[in-house]
Amino acid sequence: MRFRIPRWAAITGATAVALLSVTVPAMATDIGKPAGPPKPTVVLVHGAWTDSSSWGRVIERLRGDGYPVRAIANPLQGLTSDTAYLSSYLTTIQGPKVLVGHSYGGALITNAATSATDVKSLVYIAAFIPAKGETIGELAAKSTPALPLVSTPVPGGTEVTIDPAQFRTAFAGDLDKTTAAELAITQRPVNTRAVTDPSAEEGFRTIPSWALITRQDHAINPDVQRFMAARANARTTEVDASHSVMLSRPGAVTEIIERAAR
Repeated sequence: MRFRIPRWAAITGATAVALLSVTVPAMATDIGKPAGPPKPTVVLVHGAWTDSSSWGRVIERLRGDGYPVRAIANPLQGLTSDTAYLSSYLTTIQGPKVLVGHSYGGALITNAATSATDVKSLVYIAAFIPAKGETIGELAAKSTPALPLVSTPVPGGTEVTIDPAQFRTAFAGDLDKTTAAELAITQRPVNTRAVTDPSAEEGFRTIPSWALITRQDHAINPDVQRFMAARANARTTEVDASHSVMLSRPGAVTEIIERAAR
C-alpha cells in the first residue's frame, strides 16, 4: 500500500520554524498578577535651615520600594516667590504626584498644589499648614519658646539662621551631637519674607492630606501641628521625634508617604 505524505510534512528545518512563528498565536507568558498603574512621583520639599540632602535616608527607602523621587532645592526667599518656583518645577513632572513638605515646605505644597496637575495627595512632615491669608509668622508665634534666631541684613531684606550653639536643642534634639553640629554649620539661611508673605491657597481643601506630628519638636510645637492638621482634615500619625524627623526617623516618614501614595 502506498501512502501519500502531506505537503506540510515535508517542510523541515528553518522553514518550519519560520512558518510556526507566523501561524501559531503568541502565548501569554505573564502568569503573575497583572501590573498595576505606575507609582506616583514623590516630590520632596525641604524647609528652612536645611537643604534637599536632608531627605537622603527617606529617598533611599522610597527608591528601594520602587517610587520615582524628586527633591527640589527650595530657594528660601519668601512664600510667594518660593511657591512660584515650586509650581514651575511641578510642570516638568508628568503623571500623578505626591507632594511632601517638611516645616516651611508644608506651606509651599499647600500653595502650589492647586496650580499643578494630577496631584494625588499632600503629606505634611512636622510642617506648617497655613490657611488662606495667614502667615507663617502668625503660626510660629503660637510655638513657645521662640526659636533662637540670628538675623543678617542682606540686599533686599533680612535673612535668619538658628544660633548654632542652640541648634541641636531647637531643631535636632534626637540626633547625636556630631551630626547636629554639622547641620548647624551647614544650615541655609531663610529670608524673612518666608514668614511675612501671606498664604494664598489651600490645597488641602480639595486634595487628600496626611500629617506626621513630631512630639519632641521644639521648632513647631506639637499642639500647633495638631491644630493645623485637624483644620486641614489630614490623616494624622504621631511619632516621638524632633523637628529633624527625616534624619532621626526616616522609616516613619517613608511609611506615611507611601500610605498617601497608595
